[in-house]
Amino acid sequence: MPAQAGSWYDSAVIHYFYLARCGDQSLYAGTCLDLKEREAKHNDGRGAKYTRSRLPVTIIYHETFGTLSDARKREAEVKKWTKERKEELVAPR
Repeated sequence: MPAQAGSWYDSAVIHYFYLARCGDQSLYAGTCLDLKEREAKHNDGRGAKYTRSRLPVTIIYHETFGTLSDARKREAEVKKWTKERKEELVAPR
């Protein structure tokens, strides 16, 4: 059964915000519960419509959050950034 925001399930697991590098070098932002599973889903063509024509997809950056709401807020924030700013976020330190 899917979790509802604010339920015990929502805060009992780790939620991820991630950036994935697509085959055309673009970046895709998303949220998930399992990074490996999500990357596999993208590469099997069952992920986001955006990534289906840009395979392969590799998750190159992630942040953890206690709630799905917080992860999605971060996703919305980063999606507004320029590609250059996103590249700075994922650059090796």
